Amino acid sequence: MRIGIDRARKHSYNYSYESRIALMPYRIHHLNKKTGVTYVYESVSRWDKEKQQARSTQVCIGKLDPETGAFIPSKRITQATLQDKEAISSATATIVGPSLILDEMSKRLGIARLLKAAFPECSAQILTMAYYIACQGGPLSQSESWTKTHEHPAIKLLTSQRISEILGSISTGAKQSFLSSWMDKILEDEFLCYDTTSISSYSALNEYIRWGRNRDREKLPQLNLAMLFGQKSKLPVYYHRIPGNITDVQTVHNLLATFKKLDIKNLHYVLDKGFYSKKNVDEMLERKDHFTLSVPLNNLWIQQAIDEIYDTIQGPEHYRMIDDEVLYVHSTLHPWGEDRRRYYLHLYYNAAMKAHAVDRFNRELIAYKEELESGKPKAENKEQYDAFFIITTTPKRGMKVSYNNEAVDHYIKRYAGFQAIFTTRFKDPVEALQVYRDKDIVEKCFDDLKNSLDMKRLRMHTIETVDGRLFVQFIALIFTSALRREMRKSKLIEKYTVLELLLEMDPLTKIRYAGKYGQILTEITKPQREILELLNIESPVVA
Repeated sequence: MRIGIDRARKHSYNYSYESRIALMPYRIHHLNKKTGVTYVYESVSRWDKEKQQARSTQVCIGKLDPETGAFIPSKRITQATLQDKEAISSATATIVGPSLILDEMSKRLGIARLLKAAFPECSAQILTMAYYIACQGGPLSQSESWTKTHEHPAIKLLTSQRISEILGSISTGAKQSFLSSWMDKILEDEFLCYDTTSISSYSALNEYIRWGRNRDREKLPQLNLAMLFGQKSKLPVYYHRIPGNITDVQTVHNLLATFKKLDIKNLHYVLDKGFYSKKNVDEMLERKDHFTLSVPLNNLWIQQAIDEIYDTIQGPEHYRMIDDEVLYVHSTLHPWGEDRRRYYLHLYYNAAMKAHAVDRFNRELIAYKEELESGKPKAENKEQYDAFFIITTTPKRGMKVSYNNEAVDHYIKRYAGFQAIFTTRFKDPVEALQVYRDKDIVEKCFDDLKNSLDMKRLRMHTIETVDGRLFVQFIALIFTSALRREMRKSKLIEKYTVLELLLEMDPLTKIRYAGKYGQILTEITKPQREILELLNIESPVVA
């Protein structure tokens, strides 16, 4: 006669009661009416994969004292076995769903191996911090509680003190060693999109935090982060931090100097017009690098090229339909430098977008005028000041800034609606434009970096911890970008964002028992199974 059941304690995760207890042991008390003795049996339920149902086995392990009700183990049950059976009712649970995805991404990319080579002492901890950022996107100071509940490469708990120690220990040499190996791995026949973004900081003590052009329009000092992204691989390739008051044009020179030291050659850059300068073009050509570069229309040589084809550009032979957009294109070989070597100059005219181009041009002029009137002109805008403004100074009224209306009117009528791309590689103007437009991946990655991955503001004070945080953030960005790439291929991107997909995997939990009973997984849900199948990741099997 069954008179009682003593089950192991239930877990508080959001899956069904039946799935939680299906494989958990429990005790059954049977009263023998003839002898009056209550025997204790242990029943262990196991999942039968073939029959798709639970199977139970009962084993007598002792009896209850008739006076005290205390459990008296059977003589054939050793103390060690008894302790093992007692321990089974205090199982531990660890969330493993997100790590299944990120472990597979790490394996495919070879990230763990490269980190181990560069950081033999703390590579697992760096990976764990990157996992946390990819899954949660919160401050690293809050990752300690996450490592308590989630499976991660470091295995052990990551305390706030240990995190600070690791961030401060990430040396420039080890970081460059990893970045160099990472670039070697993915740079074959790749187009590199280059851009910068500003990251605001609450600290005024860091030597790289400076006042400058804050792209988020926040009234905080900042540092600038320059980054290269692979257009084909859809992965971040390289980054370096620069003071917040360094202009975009200057960053290209710094990047090229760095790659010269690292002996990295024959790259192909895709650059916005903000990075154009004669010096940058000369340096890239000297390194024998390829580039596809948008050139600002205020350059005299571009205006002369437009003047030559202005009257004929809208003829039928120049008509192109690109991504449902009507463009008129003209291509020519343009000589450059002392050796007069010729490269491709592609001109594009969009009549429908001319009004937008005029509005954008006028907004820029208003900003330039404010810079001049504030007494803080910017060196990189000198050509615009000279071309479109008249500056007069009188003893009484001081400096007066006015528009050069004749120059402004001529520019709007003649050049608004045009775009110029200068390239060493693409003879076809359509291909050159498509490669240039595909650089939008940079904006998406910056959005991930500053919003999903919590890098909009820095709260660290020393340059060592800032550098460490930037490096961990870069690793997390690699994981996020790689996962998004796989989600695009499998159409999962139509159902989830990267963060939503990792959250969908979060309830998948591994329950570990002491002793010989090993561990089990909670039941995999239908959405989780679909995610694993579409990402070509094997469903986990535990003993």
